[in-house]
Parts: sequence; structure tokens; C-alpha cells
Amino acid sequence: MPENLILEPQLASLVRIKLLLMDVDGTLTDGSVYFDDAGKEMKRFNIHDGLGIVLARQVNLQIGWITGRKSTIVERRARELGVSLLRQGARDKATAFVELTLRAGVLPEEVAFLGDDLNDIPAMHLAGAVCAPSNAVAEVRALAHYIAPHAGGDGAARDTIEAILRARGDYDAALGAYLLSLSIPAIGMVQ
Repeated sequence: MPENLILEPQLASLVRIKLLLMDVDGTLTDGSVYFDDAGKEMKRFNIHDGLGIVLARQVNLQIGWITGRKSTIVERRARELGVSLLRQGARDKATAFVELTLRAGVLPEEVAFLGDDLNDIPAMHLAGAVCAPSNAVAEVRALAHYIAPHAGGDGAARDTIEAILRARGDYDAALGAYLLSLSIPAIGMVQ
């Protein structure tokens, strides 16, 4: 049986999700941090993940990011994608989880958390659904209700968003609204 197959109990945990909180490094990025000769930090984000976030917003799936590092690059990318629930420098991701959940006005069981490493586990224990990229550490994969077929920074966030939208029955509405915003007819959409 494939690891990324959503089984009935996991499907039930994704149906009620109203907020997806995500780690950044290793989840929205490949986990690498690049520095140039002047010490300027660089990160690589996947454009597919960004469009997944745009799709989520079409059907009111809130998105938030929790990261242990501080970076103007992350702040810029969050702004570009309309992610206002952002907590940087979060050494204690469980506290950041509670803070963002309260700001979003949802219950912990209505929150999915997507993370890849040991420092994400405290937040995962609070979430209604635990999600992981395919390359997450073994301890995180063992907790996951859903394991994305793609690695962090390579589409895992998009996979997770689509899984939630499909479980909620919102994927077609999200896609239709997005295509309508581009003035593209939604004829021949594939399910």
C-alpha cells in the first residue's frame, strides 16, 4: 500500500481542517540555507507550493507558517502569497501553534500541521491532523496521518493542500475559482 494513500481514519482527520500550519525550512524549502560571500542568506521555494497556497485561499483554508529561524526572505514570500499568520524565531513551536490557532479563530482539532523534523513534533501533538513531506525524519513520518509524495521544497505543501481540499470536497471549487480569476474557462477539469 503506498505511503501517501489516505485511509478512512486519516481522511476523517482532514475533512475538518480549517487551518494548515507549516514549518518552513525542510517543508516549504528543501532545508538548505545558502549564503553568498557577503553573508546574504538565500532560500529556494517551489512555485507549485505557492500556487497550492493560492488555491487554499480560494475556499477559505487558512495558511500559517511557523519557523525557528528569522529571515526577511520568509517574510517576503509570506507577503507575496498573502500568508498573514507567520511566526518566525519560534524555538517553541507548540506555543507558536497555540498563538496562531487563536489568531485564526479555530480549534486545535481543526488544524493540520505539516513538518519534517524533530522540532516540529511538539506542535504536531496539538494538531488534529499531522502531515509530513516524503523526506521527513522517521519520527515525524511515524506520527503522520498523511505523508506527501513529494519532498519538502519540492511540492510537499501543494500535495498536502490538495489532500485537504479533496477530503473537504473543496478541490473543484478552489480550482474553478482560481481559473475564473484568470478568466480561463474551467471546461474539462480533471478530478
